[in-house]
Amino acid sequence: MKRRHFLAAAATAAMPARAALGQGTSGASRVLKFIPQADPAVLDPIVTTAAATRNHGFAVWDTLYGLNQDYAAEPQMAQSHAIENDGRRVTIRLREGLKFHDGEPVRAADCVASIRRWAARDPMGQVLMARTEEILAPDERSIVFRLQRPFPLLFDALAKVTPPVCFIMPERIAATPPNQPIAEIVGSGPFRFLADEREPGSRVVYERFADYVPRAEGVTTWTAGPKRVHLDRVEWHAMPDAGTAANALIAGEAQWWENPPVERQAALRGNRTVVMEIPDPTGFVGMARFNHLHPPFNSMAIRRALLGAVDQEEFMTAVVGADRSLWREDVGIFGPGTPLANDEGMSVLTGNRDIEKVKREISEAGYGGEKVVLLAATDFPTLSAIANVGANLLRRVGMDVELIADEWATLVRRRANRAPPSEGGWSMFFTFWSGIDTANPGVHQALRGNGERAWFGWPTMPRMEELRSQWFDAPDLGAQQRLARQMQAEALREGPYLPLGQYFQATAYRRGISGLLKGLPLFWNVQKG
Repeated sequence: MKRRHFLAAAATAAMPARAALGQGTSGASRVLKFIPQADPAVLDPIVTTAAATRNHGFAVWDTLYGLNQDYAAEPQMAQSHAIENDGRRVTIRLREGLKFHDGEPVRAADCVASIRRWAARDPMGQVLMARTEEILAPDERSIVFRLQRPFPLLFDALAKVTPPVCFIMPERIAATPPNQPIAEIVGSGPFRFLADEREPGSRVVYERFADYVPRAEGVTTWTAGPKRVHLDRVEWHAMPDAGTAANALIAGEAQWWENPPVERQAALRGNRTVVMEIPDPTGFVGMARFNHLHPPFNSMAIRRALLGAVDQEEFMTAVVGADRSLWREDVGIFGPGTPLANDEGMSVLTGNRDIEKVKREISEAGYGGEKVVLLAATDFPTLSAIANVGANLLRRVGMDVELIADEWATLVRRRANRAPPSEGGWSMFFTFWSGIDTANPGVHQALRGNGERAWFGWPTMPRMEELRSQWFDAPDLGAQQRLARQMQAEALREGPYLPLGQYFQATAYRRGISGLLKGLPLFWNVQKG
């Protein structure tokens, strides 16, 4: 998105983007074996917000706009655009020569269908559609938005990298209902998905799409600029066991490990064949998400009281240890280092923690000893760590805690259950979002307060929704920042979740691999030496 929306200036200065590479290299077959954070259990990037599925999506599909190193939207599949009628008519013109993986040309009608399907699931897309009278495809290469009123964030919405992403699919596939997974993977991007080599739970394979046409101009940074492919084939091999993954990387059986856990990083740094670095300067922001539908966390007073018990240092130390360069406390509602981050209302999180006071406040708010069911993922060490700290915190303030420990995929199914905790539901779960995912109200799903249509936890916060709507119409950064302060104050009053701090995740790859782009595991621009 635009620099004013979430440029993490200080962090980015410390971790500069790598230079773009040339058109390619010659030689034998180039195969990259990659160990992802998880196998993408769902391959449709519109029906899930799973990061692994989003990363898969960027390999297979292209987008109309991309993000550059300054988080500004640049044309990608789009050649250009024109804004007319005081901002109420926007025409996007497609580049020539774009093809889908089945050989068919990419048409404006495909883009319109893809935008509609994406917008039905995406928070920014929903706002865009609410302000759109009509989207047209008057010819094969023109997409026309007729807006009720100007929408300054249109290109940012089409370029966003937070899931779901507006990937361009063939019209016949994009016609699939947005809550139903697509049955066929036909991409528009630089790599082709090999369905016959898919092994659910363990392997995903992609090959270079020979007919992909990169942009002819620009600098390759993140998801913007020419997407030049230097690999013939990319294989994802899911390895839930960290020891197995570490051995594979050191032995050269894999060349890139997306997210080695902290306990493996020291050994990897000491190996001359391995390079370690932090690719995402926005880090990962932790949260404990409340279920607002059932006791005890249907009580705003109880939720707010618990904010006073949170020690973000304790949570982040449990995740990555005592090295303060790897984590940050005093984290509020918006990603630290981004333009909307602020200190409004933060005294509730940064003041002296008084457990006895929190106990009294919870009791006075009506806590009656209800069982609190916490969901803890066993296959993600970071999630397991914050869940255990959270369980101990709730016990210290006098709550009756039941910790449900299981694989993340199982817990994801349970968190969709709206029944009371005693009937298969839940009270709280723990998760991390990329800092980019919390950078502004347009992408911050945990800030939505639209009840049953909100993200898991389903808070109803009318004032938050009102402020969010105003933010979309803010004329400049100053106005956006003023509204962000109000939104943070409202969030720390309502308590949609507990902010738990921020940590920075390292990635590891073999020496000889170059051209990795910042932010996400992207496979164009990457070379095997």
